[in-house]
Amino acid sequence: MKLGLFLSPQLIHDAPNSSSALKIRPLRPADIAVVTQWARLEGFAPGTGDVDIYRHTDRQGLWVGWLRDRPIGCIAGVKYNPAYGFIGMFLVIPEERGRGYGVQLWQKALNHLADVPCIGLEAAPDRIDDYSKWNFSVSSPTTRWQWIGHESVPSDFLTDQKEYNGLKLFEGRHIPSSSVQAYDALREPSPRPHFIADWLRHSDGTVMALIDGKGLCHGFGRIRPCLLKEGHGWRIGPLLADDTFLAELLITRLLTHHPGVVLLDAPGRNPLAKELFEKLGFLKLSTTYRMYRGEQPPISMHDVFGLACLELG
Repeated sequence: MKLGLFLSPQLIHDAPNSSSALKIRPLRPADIAVVTQWARLEGFAPGTGDVDIYRHTDRQGLWVGWLRDRPIGCIAGVKYNPAYGFIGMFLVIPEERGRGYGVQLWQKALNHLADVPCIGLEAAPDRIDDYSKWNFSVSSPTTRWQWIGHESVPSDFLTDQKEYNGLKLFEGRHIPSSSVQAYDALREPSPRPHFIADWLRHSDGTVMALIDGKGLCHGFGRIRPCLLKEGHGWRIGPLLADDTFLAELLITRLLTHHPGVVLLDAPGRNPLAKELFEKLGFLKLSTTYRMYRGEQPPISMHDVFGLACLELG
């Protein structure tokens, strides 16, 4: 399966259409259902509730393009903070492509992020040259892994075990949010307190975290339902852990009671991820590339085994 992913292929080199009547407006709650369906049809496999979380992260950073009285495209250009932003959820419906509407949406997102020193995006391999012309540079590959099963993932961990080498497994509302926030902030390109708080509190799916006796986090992850082109599945992300032992533990527990198709996006800057996912029976599905404009965030990704989402990094 080839994914157009989160920046649709033809959009940023369409010739502008001077007769365009495109109006670009902030995404409203009433737009979420149609944008989610577009993403589903493109093969993005959006999680249920994802777009609403994106909107809460930066209420000025998601837009829908309207042609007369109907929506025809969308884009996100989200500011996490004054130093870092991310572009994604970029698409125009098939019947309106090639008319310059994608360029207008793209420019809207770039203008919103004009004062941000670093902007990230996720690109399909055949679009790297296009984004390079806008001064984006490749950082590393991102691999989408897939697991399909109706039984537990093969692992040595007991699914009913609650403590591991002094770490206690917390789930849902029992997780100490501040501990997870502090852990995440040191392992992502930029702190994202509002985004991660909404992500962890969302009612869809399951969140788990490993906490020591001092209240410090040593790993956490979330699995949530997603919308496949045909049918439903699950996406794991984020998935962060001190080492592969703890990452495997979290995956094992997250997959319990969630049979079917499971997708996970792993950053190429974690050299340990590939071996772990192959061991657990995941199969490589596709590859995209993280690109940045500006100075790349100076942070190790060795503890990041799964990204929260490709749409917002």
